[in-house]
Amino acid sequence: MIPELSERALILAPFGRDAEVAATVLADAGVRGFECASIEQLVDEIRAGAGLALVTSEALVSADISALRSWIEQQPDWSDFPFVLLVQHGSGLERNPENARYLELLNNVTFLERPFHPTTLISLARAALRGRRRQYEARARLEELRSLAGSLERKVEERTAELTIGEARMRAIFQTNNQYQLLIDIDGTVLDANATALAGIGGQLQDVVGKPLWETPWFAGSPHLRDVVEGGVGRVAAGETLQKELNIHLPIGPRAFDVGMRPMRGPQGDTLALIVEAIDITDRKRAEEALRQAQKLEAMGQLTGGVAHDFNNLLTPIVGGLDILIRSGVGTERQRRLIEGAMQSAERARALVQRLLAFARQQPLQLRAIDMAALVRGMADLVGSTIGPKIKLVLELPDGLPPARADYNQLEMALLNLCVNARDAMPDGGTLQIALSAQKSAGDDVSGLKPGSYISLSVSDTGTGMDEETARRAVEPFFSTKGLGKGTGLGLSMAHGLARQLGGSLTLTTAPGAGTRVEMLLPVSTEVPRREEPVVERRTAQEGTALLVDDDDLVRSSVSQMLNAIGYEVVEAKSAEQALELLKDGLNPTVVVTDHLMSGMSGAALGRELSPRTPVLIVSGYAENSEIEPHFARLMKPFRQDELSAKLAEIRARAKAAT
Repeated sequence: MIPELSERALILAPFGRDAEVAATVLADAGVRGFECASIEQLVDEIRAGAGLALVTSEALVSADISALRSWIEQQPDWSDFPFVLLVQHGSGLERNPENARYLELLNNVTFLERPFHPTTLISLARAALRGRRRQYEARARLEELRSLAGSLERKVEERTAELTIGEARMRAIFQTNNQYQLLIDIDGTVLDANATALAGIGGQLQDVVGKPLWETPWFAGSPHLRDVVEGGVGRVAAGETLQKELNIHLPIGPRAFDVGMRPMRGPQGDTLALIVEAIDITDRKRAEEALRQAQKLEAMGQLTGGVAHDFNNLLTPIVGGLDILIRSGVGTERQRRLIEGAMQSAERARALVQRLLAFARQQPLQLRAIDMAALVRGMADLVGSTIGPKIKLVLELPDGLPPARADYNQLEMALLNLCVNARDAMPDGGTLQIALSAQKSAGDDVSGLKPGSYISLSVSDTGTGMDEETARRAVEPFFSTKGLGKGTGLGLSMAHGLARQLGGSLTLTTAPGAGTRVEMLLPVSTEVPRREEPVVERRTAQEGTALLVDDDDLVRSSVSQMLNAIGYEVVEAKSAEQALELLKDGLNPTVVVTDHLMSGMSGAALGRELSPRTPVLIVSGYAENSEIEPHFARLMKPFRQDELSAKLAEIRARAKAAT
């Protein structure tokens, strides 16, 4: 029996402080944790309802896991309960064969090495809970489809029972039924077919009557199925009932069917004819594939998001240190060139991380109303110079479109990436079209769009196009068809992640030799667009005391030097709790600069504890922004001194104006 959907996290960690630490981290993230004392209790609690389980490898080494194995084996195909397994550092699958055994036992398991960063555990837990919710949503949808199919089957059986044996050739044929239904002789010759089956081949009854089933237009496009169909007819004629899922290439296109074949018996129990019933399950199969693809991208997004967060923390002292060296002008001319080169590489790394976060839908966004036509016109010259003279640029920008709600800079980057991809698909020249239009969604398609109004931004090319497999993988990060060194493979995945993060969608329409059309749907904004003001760099020295809060020593040291260079006296704290103690002891900072995701209290929680008159700047390498209220100023790691100075000047000016 499968319990109702629950979002509890079960914890089985009988040794050390793992259970206590994990429960505290999850509780701070709003995830309810429950500590289990044994595998038996873990299984009982899973049966009672849970969203995931956090288990240490030590808890499984010498324990009797038969109860857990039995529970997992009893689960239906749709239910894939998630486990997070805590293992020792350096005990990957290739170095510890025991982990492979756990992978085989638990099926849906993610390995987390100790010591772990709280952010990583929180990300894994939230991804697991999202995946569990999607399993239940998919099950509900499948049950709905199966219920519909069962209702149709019951109607067929009821109607069949009413007909007499003398009407054997007619009692399985219901012209108003939306199933494919046929009546065939025991040797496989078609005797009759209903209107739905004939519509599937675009033919008439006389085109199929008298022919063996495997030689009719239903299977003309699928010759590999002849042996399957012919063998099935023989088995059913001998008294069996056959049920099989077949992919059949019909004149109307490839379709997936759940095909049933059963004997029609006479008064003496002899087989008079065979009834063939086929239910079109193409839409259901596509929905299942879309769900699997969404789960795959979700897992990849969780992985890339965690990696990007760690890279941002690593890059912050690198970018900050190089920026300080460049400003101080230290070293010989050759040494300064080396420092500048290192900074350029660090900036490229920062851009790469931003694309990873965009794919993972974890980049911080500055949302506002955007005049899409003005944005595209403003980029026309840049796009034109990027694609070159061999490609014709066509703009379709109708008047009167409502504004879209998006991040201006990220949208510019996404559009430019799509245009570069289109250019690379047309090495011999062609036409690139950028088009805008207004669309509405009823919320009933597989893309997951909510009902509402959207702005369509499409980029179309007349290039080489993509086959089905390439198009399916096109939005995966680092997947590229351009060859080594000719692209990062992140442009399309970044645009896809941005569209989903904004509450929209991205779809591809393509075929080999027929070009490609990429469409982003962006939600409509109810606000009025404002002009994009140029950024004015502020270089004036500022005075005051800055309270700097970060649990990473290297990051804190780098940011402290930047603040000193700007003109602040810096007081450092390793945690939000320590910062509150300093404030309690009488510290009255001019501004508070704090990391967001830290062990214990978060930066946003610290900001809420401060006086409304104290300016707060939250810096983070991650975009778990649900806890951060809009009035808090934010700065994305890594950053340069000028960026920090400009942001501090902005929030201090805002605070001064408020008073």
